[in-house]
Amino acid sequence: MGQKVNPISMRLQVNKDWQSKWFSPKKDYSTFLTQDLKVRKLIDKNLGSRAAINKVEIARTPNLVTVTIHTAKAGVVIGRGGNGANELKVAIEKIYQVPTRINIEEIKKSDLFAKLVAENIAHQLEKRMSFRKAIKSAAAATMRAGAKGVRIEVSGRLNGVEMSRREKEVAGSVPLQTIRANIDYAQVNARTVAGIIGVKVWIYKGEVN
Repeated sequence: MGQKVNPISMRLQVNKDWQSKWFSPKKDYSTFLTQDLKVRKLIDKNLGSRAAINKVEIARTPNLVTVTIHTAKAGVVIGRGGNGANELKVAIEKIYQVPTRINIEEIKKSDLFAKLVAENIAHQLEKRMSFRKAIKSAAAATMRAGAKGVRIEVSGRLNGVEMSRREKEVAGSVPLQTIRANIDYAQVNARTVAGIIGVKVWIYKGEVN
């Protein structure tokens, strides 16, 4: 039987890092975790796929919380005249009850980030595009962007058929068992008329020494 492990958690401290960075006494842990989850949910609800957000990093110090948003569309997050970022800052400070700093980092090549590729495929599936065309074009775009390998899996009632099944597209090499391999992974759900279709993407960017 295959033992499935999340490629990111498997590589923590090797070439991946935690997305929430803080220490807390045992009594505060659940409060801090709940606040982080609320902030992530707020950002996802307010910006969602419009801003093409790859990840949100949260770092705490005793008197300040720093929220870093990695996005392919920084202008959408900032808003006209910076209004979007200011409104987001106020909403986040209400949750944390301490001063908050918002950093926005723009992603140059969105085809090299698994979450953005998976979201793009999910949007195409929701618009009733053929799954095979969607995953083939996404894999080709990722390889053109400079990836060493990409693996895309979709599962569910593909193209609205009666029986659910799993299909995949692989280009290049994706060495999942090599710990020093820099692999980005994401899973996104596409909500189609026929039901939910799961989209998984692995992108291999080379080895880290």
